Amino acid sequence: MEFEVPLTIECVDCLGTCHRLAHEPEGGFAPGDVIAYRCEDCLDRWDIQFGSEEA
Repeated sequence: MEFEVPLTIECVDCLGTCHRLAHEPEGGFAPGDVIAYRCEDCLDRWDIQFGSEEA
């Protein structure tokens, strides 16, 4: 099952723009995958689990 993951998210620390660090895999992302983002302003890294089946 393919799952859409945004290219950018808003940083919860500084409200800057966080960019996805991983390229989309050939088969697409799956629910429960952990995706890493890096903020362009404060350089914080965020590891986000999208579409977890447990949610």
